[in-house]
Amino acid sequence: MTASRRRLLLTTSMTALAPALATLAALAMPLPALAVEAGHKKPLKLNSGAKPKVPPAASPAFGERADLMQFADREAAALGYEPGALRALLAQARLQASVQRLILPGAPGQAKDWGAYRQRFIEPRRLQAGLGFWADNEAALAKAEATYGVPAEIIASIIGIETFYGRIMGGYRVLDALTTLGFDYPNPLPPGARDRSEYFRDELRQFLILSRENGLDPLAMKGSYAGAMGWGQFMPGSWRRFAIDFDGDGHVDLINSQVDAIGSVANFLKAHGWQRGLPTHYEVQPPVDTAAKAQLLLSDVLPQLDVNQFLAAGADLSIAGLGHVGPLALIELQMGGAAPVYVAGTKNFYTVTRYNQSSYYAMAVIEFANTLASWRRAGTSQRSDSGAPATADAPVKATASTAASGAFAASAPSDEGGR
Repeated sequence: MTASRRRLLLTTSMTALAPALATLAALAMPLPALAVEAGHKKPLKLNSGAKPKVPPAASPAFGERADLMQFADREAAALGYEPGALRALLAQARLQASVQRLILPGAPGQAKDWGAYRQRFIEPRRLQAGLGFWADNEAALAKAEATYGVPAEIIASIIGIETFYGRIMGGYRVLDALTTLGFDYPNPLPPGARDRSEYFRDELRQFLILSRENGLDPLAMKGSYAGAMGWGQFMPGSWRRFAIDFDGDGHVDLINSQVDAIGSVANFLKAHGWQRGLPTHYEVQPPVDTAAKAQLLLSDVLPQLDVNQFLAAGADLSIAGLGHVGPLALIELQMGGAAPVYVAGTKNFYTVTRYNQSSYYAMAVIEFANTLASWRRAGTSQRSDSGAPATADAPVKATASTAASGAFAASAPSDEGGR
């Protein structure tokens, strides 16, 4: 082959490779600085082993949409970002249609079934994982109980129900979820639903600050469809307000540190009113009179009535409940087509609902905690429904069909809750 022929082939090959080489060069370029200052906090490690998945190409990017860019320009200084950098970051968020579907409540009139809901979470595999989690973190759980007054089993239960002990922490990019719900909340809304876009815009603000304060990559952080993150599924605002450095390594890490998650859950509950040694609920038979029962149910989960008011309405409290000092709430747990189950909830029951605003969720946390503590004391992996409650009375047992398929989405862990 002549020299001129070789030069011609080389020139042709380089011309063909030019686009690919340009792409590789672009990918190798460093990303522009997102914040005015990254701070000096030790960056958190992203959890998992596997790299975060890039959203499917089918999910459209928000791009330089007017309302999102106006948000960036208006908020940049307060959030600690350069306006141009924040615009570039938010433009990379992608609309997630599945997030829009998941955030909506269940169909109106959908029957609630405490028995089905209970079985969905209080089952052998999750309890076995809970025993392992408790064994691995015995010292941290004991320290949290001593410091904040929240029983170790309640802390372990919340983490187990929220993420199956770190197995299910969410696969959505938090930036995508919060931008979708903040700027494209479902519309029109079904009957009974409300527009919570402003709530999620505020959580987007909190997430951007959280990322900057901790040196996190906001494009890599993953969580639930509503933007909750880590072992305890904290929303960004709650992470900033209630998460703590419980392992003493100098930074708060709810993604990789189980100890930080334990301390943060306990701190959240204490900050929301948990009282050391107070039972969560008592057994109760509601009034036979429908109108009297309806009056007791008016306050929902908020304790507002004392023992005398319960008795005057015709309710029959357990012996332990009769000795209670302080307000109570009549809690109704529907059982599908069967008769509802009732308990008298205390301020500690109400505190659990601040983590997730559902009485079914709160009772699942309490029942799981009771059973987990019972298994641990017994040193057995055999399922037992008898339990030894952290409350003054025995667990509330499901008496109707408990087919898991009957669990209702409206009261499943909602990711927003109060945390």
